[in-house]
Amino acid sequence: MHVDLDAFFCSVEEIYRPELKNTPFATGGSADGFGVVTSCSYAARQLGIRSAMPMKTALRIAPGLTVVQSNYQKYQKHSAEVMAILDNWSPLVEKLSIDEAFLDLSDLPNSSEILAKNLQAEILSKTSLPSSIGAASNKLVAKIATNIGKSNHSGATSPMAITIVPHGSERQFLAPLPIIEMWGIGPKTAEKLTSLGIHSIGEILSQPDKKMEEILGKHYHHLKFRLKGIDDRPVTNRTDIQSISNERTYFDFLDSFNAVNIELLKLASSVGERLRKKNLMGKTIRVKIRWAGFHTITRQTTIKKATNSDAVIHEEAIRLFRACWDNKQKIRLLGIGATNLEPASLQLRLFSNEDQKEDKLLKAIDSIHDKYGQDIIYKGYKKRNRN
Repeated sequence: MHVDLDAFFCSVEEIYRPELKNTPFATGGSADGFGVVTSCSYAARQLGIRSAMPMKTALRIAPGLTVVQSNYQKYQKHSAEVMAILDNWSPLVEKLSIDEAFLDLSDLPNSSEILAKNLQAEILSKTSLPSSIGAASNKLVAKIATNIGKSNHSGATSPMAITIVPHGSERQFLAPLPIIEMWGIGPKTAEKLTSLGIHSIGEILSQPDKKMEEILGKHYHHLKFRLKGIDDRPVTNRTDIQSISNERTYFDFLDSFNAVNIELLKLASSVGERLRKKNLMGKTIRVKIRWAGFHTITRQTTIKKATNSDAVIHEEAIRLFRACWDNKQKIRLLGIGATNLEPASLQLRLFSNEDQKEDKLLKAIDSIHDKYGQDIIYKGYKKRNRN
């Protein structure tokens, strides 16, 4: 879920000055026109006022606009109250700014709609702050869902929007949206595409890849995944890197070792590549398994020598999985993580010639993935000597 507090600074000011509610007012700058608008009420937005607008311009558009001086200490206090609520809902809360955050609520059994309504109601009742929420299978689509819910609102009141994008409908949800809604497409690129008659996200995907590569450059292969609603970034609550992990939920449960092996290979490759890109290695390999009945377990092992090798990560993950599977249980989620991290440079001098060759090969594959996408090339593995 993506939670975004509605006109946050203004909503905080309304707590202290109820007479401002549903009236056109803005925070920031000064009543004599200096500075910029840091936030504006929805009544002010109806008049054409926008955040980051020079206050002088805002007062010219709406001469009767009430200007309230910003008080960041006060805003920080109320933000902390909201974030404390979110922390009680999930151990995985990624704070994006003073007024928005991602939450991973995949462990909870209730529907996204029920969870969103309950969370929104709790924030309002405990802090008097309105919020809008987007819920989806990944961060990209959840944030866009919030934006769309808020943009569809009209009126002087806060939108309090809830927008749910069911799993499997991400591409369908994104297709009709204006291209400017997509992360990675800025105003200049959007203007260029519009001049070519391309107006929606779906219309970009309908164009030949070669044409889009010429327009958008080498990053189009990464952007193409986003345009389809694909985003595998986890919700993380740390700014310093303590672990690197990847997980996936399966709505068609896995029930065979071959199926699990293939998925663990994909997850290991993803974790290995992310480690290499950050020049890190991990000594502890962790596996997360959620059975069909929602019971979740984690198992981990610490190896002698830190690694960022896909093959080593995969081998350890398979061993951990075999130790807790009875050949009958169905699996709805698998995850692999690497912790106990250290800089790769500390281990390079210990590499054998074989290890150095594999490291060069994996980095070459990473480079190909960057240029052409993840599906262009795979590497198979044989079981390695554990010594």
